[in-house]
Amino acid sequence: MEETLVNNIPNQPRWWAILRMLLGLILFWKGLFFLQNFVYFEQLAQNSKLSIFRSYETEVALAITYLSLLGGLFITVGLFTRWACAIQIPILLGAVFFVNLNTGRGVQDSEFVLSVLVLTLLFIFTLFGSGIISADEYFKSYIKAATEKGHTDKIFEASM
Repeated sequence: MEETLVNNIPNQPRWWAILRMLLGLILFWKGLFFLQNFVYFEQLAQNSKLSIFRSYETEVALAITYLSLLGGLFITVGLFTRWACAIQIPILLGAVFFVNLNTGRGVQDSEFVLSVLVLTLLFIFTLFGSGIISADEYFKSYIKAATEKGHTDKIFEASM
């Protein structure tokens, strides 16, 4: 079986996992911030130029809050990483283009820079996956150990 560049996990460096964990923690932290400042976040959605935000500001604010919390948690541990990152991309696109730029925040604002950085990392992790130190990789190895001959011996040798 030939591995492609995207699925070439054994060649990914260990710092890749640390970067993924930091990304997940940032998203989780933002979810907690939205939860603590829900009224402010709801007003921000209401003041948006998109009509869907003004019509359903409470529902949109709740969805974004809980998707940030869950997505951040999944990305931190490396579980369903590509899906979690893909779900976060529209949220961050909204943060960059509809919130930060429409509220007068520019490139010099740290919140805007953080949003662009997180959006870039989300694209990268959606394409390349979670890396070797992740729940995704653990479950792939665990399933291989159960279905393919010879993998079980490797797991037991590593633990002894």
